[in-house]
Amino acid sequence: MASKYQKFPPQSQETQPGKQYLMNPLPISTNPQYKPSNKLQGKVALVTGGDSGIGRAVCYYFALEGANVAFTYVKGPEDRDADDALALIREAAKENDAGEPIAILADLRLGEDECKKVVDKVVSQFGCIDVLVNNAAVQYYKENIEDITEGQLRTTFEINIFAYIFMAKHAMKHMKEGSSIINSSSALAYIGEQTLVDYSSTKGAIVSFTRSLGLQLIKRGIRVNGVAPGPIWTPLEVASLPVDRVVTFGKEAAMDRAGQPFELAPSYVFLASNECSSYLTGQFLHPNGGMIVNA
Repeated sequence: MASKYQKFPPQSQETQPGKQYLMNPLPISTNPQYKPSNKLQGKVALVTGGDSGIGRAVCYYFALEGANVAFTYVKGPEDRDADDALALIREAAKENDAGEPIAILADLRLGEDECKKVVDKVVSQFGCIDVLVNNAAVQYYKENIEDITEGQLRTTFEINIFAYIFMAKHAMKHMKEGSSIINSSSALAYIGEQTLVDYSSTKGAIVSFTRSLGLQLIKRGIRVNGVAPGPIWTPLEVASLPVDRVVTFGKEAAMDRAGQPFELAPSYVFLASNECSSYLTGQFLHPNGGMIVNA
C-alpha cells in the first residue's frame, strides 16, 4: 500500500499560539459529510482557544449540534483568526437554531481572576454553562532541559494546566447535572517528547487532573473526560517547531500523516453529549492516527 504521507511546505511563525490564516495549507475545520443530529441543542458551550486549530473545529461542530458557543482568544496575534472563527460558527449556528456565538478576549496565563471573568461573561450572556472545553495551550521546543527558563516553565504551566483548573473551578458553579468538562491533553502525555519536556509534563498533569476531578464530581452528576490527540495540523505546531519538524509533521503516526482538526471534533461532541457518553468519566479518547499509548 502506497504511503499517504506528504511533506508540508517549509514555514514558521514567531508568536504563539500561531495564526491559522497564514498556514499553508490551511487546517481543515469542517467535513461536509458530517450529519448533525441535535446532540447539543440548547446547550451552552465554552471553549478556550477556540479561534483556531482544534478549538475552532470543536466550536463549529458544537454549533452544528445546536449549542450556543463562546470561545476565548488572545488579543493581537489571533484577532483575524477570531473573526474567521466567528463567521464559521455563526453560519453553523444559523442553520441549526443556535444562539449568536461570542468571542471573549482573554489571556488565561493571568490567573484565576481572568478565568473567572471569562466564565462570568458567558453566564451573563447565556445564563449557564453546560459544556466546558479546556483547550488553550502553548509549547516551546527545547532540545536540552538546561535551556528551559523559569519564565517559560511558568508560562507553559499557567496556560496548559493552571487555567484548566481555574476554568473548571468557576464554570462548575454554573453547571447542573448532565453537564460535561472536556480537557485537551496529548498523546505526548503517555509517550513523552524529548524536545517538549515541559509541554509533555503539563499534558500528563491534565490526564491526572481529569481522572481526579471526574471522581470528585460524580456526586454532582458532572462528567469530566478528555481527548489526547496525536499530531494535528494546527497553528501551534508551525509557531513552535523548527522548520524541519514542520515539513515532516505527522510522519510519526502509524497512519503516516498528520490529522486535521475536523477529525477530532466529533470526539468532543461525543463527550459533550450526555445521551452519548453518560457512563464515561475520567476517561480519554485517543484520535492519534494509530500511535501506541499506554492509556
